[in-house]
Amino acid sequence: MTMTLRSGAGGGPSVLPAPRPASTADTRPGTGSAPRPLPGRDRFLDALRLLVMVLVVLQHWWYPVLTGGPGTLAMDSVLAVPGASAMTWVSQVMPLIFFVGGAANLISRRSAAARGVAATTWVARRLRRLAWPVVPLAAVWIAATHLLALGGVPEQPVSVAADAAGIVLWFLAVYVLVVVATPVLLPVQDRFGWRVAAALFAGAALVDVVRFATGVDAVGYANVVFVWLGVHQLGLLYGAGALRPLQGAVLAAGGAVAAAVLMLTGPYSPNMTGVFAMEASNAGPPTLVLAALGAVQVGAAVLLRRWIAAWADRPGPARVLDAVCPTLMTVYLWHMLPVSLVAAAQVYGLGVDTPDPMTVPWLVWGLAGTAALLPLTAVLATWAVRFETPPARLCGVPGPVRALAAAALVGGGLGTLVAVGLGTGWGPVLGLSAVVAGLLLTRGPRRS
Repeated sequence: MTMTLRSGAGGGPSVLPAPRPASTADTRPGTGSAPRPLPGRDRFLDALRLLVMVLVVLQHWWYPVLTGGPGTLAMDSVLAVPGASAMTWVSQVMPLIFFVGGAANLISRRSAAARGVAATTWVARRLRRLAWPVVPLAAVWIAATHLLALGGVPEQPVSVAADAAGIVLWFLAVYVLVVVATPVLLPVQDRFGWRVAAALFAGAALVDVVRFATGVDAVGYANVVFVWLGVHQLGLLYGAGALRPLQGAVLAAGGAVAAAVLMLTGPYSPNMTGVFAMEASNAGPPTLVLAALGAVQVGAAVLLRRWIAAWADRPGPARVLDAVCPTLMTVYLWHMLPVSLVAAAQVYGLGVDTPDPMTVPWLVWGLAGTAALLPLTAVLATWAVRFETPPARLCGVPGPVRALAAAALVGGGLGTLVAVGLGTGWGPVLGLSAVVAGLLLTRGPRRS
C-alpha cells in the first residue's frame, strides 16, 4: 500500500512522502485557523490516503487467525468464515491509492516538464523516492531474522512474519510500472481523454474472458497492468479536471451495476482482497470486478469531495493531516513489525491464540491487540520516517537506457521480495541487491 504524495524538490509531488507540516508562515491570520495547504496540495487526497492507511493496518491485524505450538505458528484467516468475505468490499481500498497516485503523478510530471525535466529523469527521481525506503526496511528484517535463527529461535514462526512483511511490498512493485507508464499515458490522455481509461478496463475484461475460458489463472496476471493502470488513469483524469461530480456519479453507478452483474453471472470470488485469504480472490490476480469496485470508490469519493475537503480544511483535521501524512508511507512499510511483535506477545508470551472469529472473545482479542499496536506503530514511524529521503549521492540525470534498466531492477527486486519474503536465505538478499542496483543506476553523470 501511499502512498502519500507531496510537492518536493526534484520533480513536483513525489510518489510517496507527504508534505511536511505547514510552517507558521503558512497559517492564516486569526486564532484557531487552519494551516494553508502547500502549493499543489489537495487535502481531499490527503484524507483518502489516511483512510486507506488506517484500513490497511487494521485488516493486517484483524484478518489472520493465529494458533501457536511448540516451535510453530499456524495461520488461518477470518475470511474462511462463511460470509466474512463481505467485509473485504469495504476493506479493499487499494484502488483509491492508485487513484491518488494518478492525480499526483499528473501534477508532478507536468510541473517537471514545464521546467524542462526529461521524462527519463523524472522516472529516475520517482524511482529513488519509491525504492530507497525499502532498503533499510529489508535490511532490518533480513538481519533480524538471521540473528534470531542464530540465537536458536524456531525458524517457522519467524518465517511467517517475514513472509507477511514482504507481501506488503506488492504495491511498490506494481507502482514501478505506474511510474514508467505515466509519461506515456499523459500525452495519450490529452488526445483521447476518457477513452484511455475505457480501453484499459476493456483490456481487463478481455483478460478475464481468456482466463476463465482457458482455465489458466496465470493469464489473469496481465490485469496487473490493465486494472491498476485503469484506476490510475482515473487519477490522471481527476488531476486534469475531467472528473467532476457528474462524471463521478456516472462512474459510481456504472461500477456498481458492473460489479453486481459480474458477481451474479460470472465465475468470480466474493473475496475482494488477497490479504491472508485462504481462497481465490479478485485481487490475486486482479479482475474486472476489482476494477468495478475501484470505479465505485473513486466515483463516490469525487461525489463527496466537497464535504471531505471542507472537513479536511478545518483547523483540527488540517493539523492532523499535516502531522500524520508525512509518515504514512513509513507506516505502510514498517507496520508489519509491530503487528508481528504484538502477535508474538499474545500467542507466545501470554499463550492466547486467536479466538474463533466473529465471536465476543475474538473481538476482545482484536481490540486488545489494536490498543497495543497503534502506539507502537506511531513510535516506530516517528523513528523510521528519516529513511524516506534518498541519500544526496543518489542524484544526477541518467539516460533513457539507465532509467529503464533501473526500473526493471527495482521492480524485479521488489517482486522477488514479495515472493520470498524478508527472512533467511539467499532469496531476500538477491531481491534487496536488485533494488540497490536499480537505485545506483538512477544516478547520472551530472546533477540536474
